[in-house]
Amino acid sequence: MTGWQVRRPGPIRARPLDQVSMPVPSPGPDELLVRVRVCGVCRTDLHVAEGDLPVHRPGVVPGHEVVGEVVDWGGEVGPGFGLGDRIGIGWLRQTCGECRYCLAGRENLCPGSRYTGWDVDGGYAEYAVVPAAFAHRLPDGYLDEELAPLLCAGIIGYRALVCAELPEGGRLGIYGFGGSAHLAAQVALARGAEVHVMTRGARARSLALDLGASSAQDAADPPPVPLDSAILFAPVGTLVPPALEALDRGGTLAVAGIHLSDIPRLNYQRHLFEERRLRSVTANTRADAREFLEFAGAHRLLVTANAYSFDEADRALTDLREGRVSGAAVLVV
Repeated sequence: MTGWQVRRPGPIRARPLDQVSMPVPSPGPDELLVRVRVCGVCRTDLHVAEGDLPVHRPGVVPGHEVVGEVVDWGGEVGPGFGLGDRIGIGWLRQTCGECRYCLAGRENLCPGSRYTGWDVDGGYAEYAVVPAAFAHRLPDGYLDEELAPLLCAGIIGYRALVCAELPEGGRLGIYGFGGSAHLAAQVALARGAEVHVMTRGARARSLALDLGASSAQDAADPPPVPLDSAILFAPVGTLVPPALEALDRGGTLAVAGIHLSDIPRLNYQRHLFEERRLRSVTANTRADAREFLEFAGAHRLLVTANAYSFDEADRALTDLREGRVSGAAVLVV
């Protein structure tokens, strides 16, 4: 099969990915073999390619927003999957199931967790394997290209919304408006929130307003009203102080990215006093994924997916890096 490997982590302009011929993986006893149809292009893939995330597996195949069909499985996979079933593969691939975090329903904090496209090969390839227990059932009514961004951008945006502790009917600020943000905004709007978007791209601001945001301004501009909650999707640490300053008393800022540039010095009175909270978001649980995908099945989300051919993986990542993608990007395999 053909796949893309991160051979030389570094700036995307230096072309750290190589397209190579490689063996089709064999499913382990508890795994499904999946013929990849579409794989989303996530900012985390960019962090893996550029070396912002430390190398866990040299020459890894990135990609963790995989929509594909089951073509084989291992001998220990129980009933419930059949040939041709459309399933999804997400970021969280394996947890120990025994630590205090797993036992408490917080498997995203498992010290033994492993991730698709970082610890093991992912979906920038024609085939991939996934433990059956971590494969996702997908909602009906969506094209493959629309489903792929739901599998990380959508799920992590949903968890970020949970972590932001937005009160019912509250005012939510969103910093950065790419694949994850444009889905989280729709969940918040469907639940009655008032959404204000701060992002650098004119196309992204236009998309935000089209989706129902009450305002859209440049990334560092203050929103027109105090915010009850905010989510920082852009991996830009300099946006943390203005986002905290935009919060009303008791508000929460959730940082959704797996990587963030350095945060400048904070002023306690301006940024944190009056019980403002700053918290990170670390991966997701399978329960988060089920809840979000059920929501997507019940509420038809508008997924803005920019399709690239499989041979254009490096161009897709470059466009993402340069802010030329409005919404999400996907590779059609």
